[in-house]
Amino acid sequence: MLFILISLKAEDFITKMEYAKMLYSNPRGIGCISCHGKKGEGSVLAKYKHKGKQKELVAPAINSLSKRKFFAAFKKSNSVMPKYFLTKKEIEVLYFYVTSEVNR
Repeated sequence: MLFILISLKAEDFITKMEYAKMLYSNPRGIGCISCHGKKGEGSVLAKYKHKGKQKELVAPAINSLSKRKFFAAFKKSNSVMPKYFLTKKEIEVLYFYVTSEVNR
């Protein structure tokens, strides 16, 4: 019997954009979409009073960040954003998604 081995990649099953959208929607239990919006436009997460002043907790727009700032956000330790422990390739795909013209 002759067996043919074929190397399959994720791209063989779904497109890069489909993978990016899936990753953006739910990378590790809670999606970027929950805080940063459908298209990375950002949103107000909470409004509260602190020392008598009205404050807002804001998830910033991420669809216009530079690649450097986008990657740096995943390394911040004092951030409200959860640690996702994404690979460099996954972060690259997320950046592709939020900066893509198709997503706008």
